[in-house]
Amino acid sequence: MSANAIEMRRRLFLKSLGAAAVASTMSSSFAQLKVDILGVGANQFPIAIPAFIGNEGAPENIAEIVGNDLVRSGAFRLVDGPVPTSYDMTPEWSKISAVGAGAYVIGEVKKTPDGRYDLQFRLFDPVKRQETDEANFVCAKDDLRLYAHKIADRIFERLTGEKGDFASRIAYVAQQGRKSFAIMVADSDGHNPQAALRSKEPIISIAWSPNGRQIAYTTFETGKPTVWIHDLSTGKRRQVAGFRGNNSAPAFSPDGNTLAVALSKGGITKIYLMNVNGQNVRPFTEGSSIDTEPAFSPDGQYIYFTSDRGGNPQIYRKPVGGGSAERVSFGNAYAVSPAVSPKNDQLAYIVRSGGTFQLVQQDLATGNVIPLSQVGKNESPSYSPNGNMIIYAAEVGGKGVLSTVSTDGSAKSRLSGLSGDIREPAWGPTIS
Repeated sequence: MSANAIEMRRRLFLKSLGAAAVASTMSSSFAQLKVDILGVGANQFPIAIPAFIGNEGAPENIAEIVGNDLVRSGAFRLVDGPVPTSYDMTPEWSKISAVGAGAYVIGEVKKTPDGRYDLQFRLFDPVKRQETDEANFVCAKDDLRLYAHKIADRIFERLTGEKGDFASRIAYVAQQGRKSFAIMVADSDGHNPQAALRSKEPIISIAWSPNGRQIAYTTFETGKPTVWIHDLSTGKRRQVAGFRGNNSAPAFSPDGNTLAVALSKGGITKIYLMNVNGQNVRPFTEGSSIDTEPAFSPDGQYIYFTSDRGGNPQIYRKPVGGGSAERVSFGNAYAVSPAVSPKNDQLAYIVRSGGTFQLVQQDLATGNVIPLSQVGKNESPSYSPNGNMIIYAAEVGGKGVLSTVSTDGSAKSRLSGLSGDIREPAWGPTIS
């Protein structure tokens, strides 16, 4: 399949957002995602997170959210620990040790006089019999899940040494009918989905800005693919690429000032760079090949992209500051849709096996490639902010779903809607 055919497949694969697109809130037709855990990590750390004291007066179960976050990471498993009777109590060490907990949490939820909620927690090491962390957060009712995710992030970092990314969001395209599409933005666990845009026309290739305030995407609302940037807080949007021919595959630079896009305004699809306001458009790749699907490395030094310059679609990279492109993917006759790990050490992409597609990950230092999914209709990989997980689009029973997998392939989960298809995922940055 040529790179041109790849781009056409991506453009027609999912139809969404168009001329009637408007800012909107969630409705029952685009409901909360269902999360299924399909695999767990090989070495799980046991942690006990009993119900937070006073949680019965809050609309969200904080301990449950925190526990589910940690389990989805593949690094933890929950064990039943003693239920605390007060926030300031000394933990019942013998009971905690008896259940094999390597960590223990005491938490409390209190409603403040102004109607907000005060969340506080203490983290303990049962082996050393000492407190290792404590924090509190005050938030509005609507932000309870966000701050539960922040607690999970803090516990994750304290126990693993790596930043957590549960307090982040995913964007994806949901389709409920031939002329019913929406860009949805949800918590990283699929909860709190909100429709950023609705449309009767196609959209693909969602990309987050580094600050998490904007998304870029390709829409067909003008009768051809054009690139837009959408402000998530205001709902305002602007077209940044509507040149003759196709305009697609936007990608933000790490500093948020530059957009890489695939344009065919010169007759053949090449990668161009532009300011995020659509100005200062300049070519990045040249020659007779079709080049598309740009992705910046996290240090901003390279752009990875899909090209058929060798005959079949493969992954290449080229220095942003200038120089020659070099091929990166080997060992398969078809490789597309590059995504670079935030750690800058791995590259995820899609390979074809027969008539089906598989997610793989390549070590950029050694070139070693490992499969991360079964073969099927898999596409659009996107890394989590800390680089430990990948979300991608898959198909189960003829229905579009989102799947997540840890970068070692051990922890897996699936996010699916109650009806319709969901595709084109993009994992946004951690919410500060």
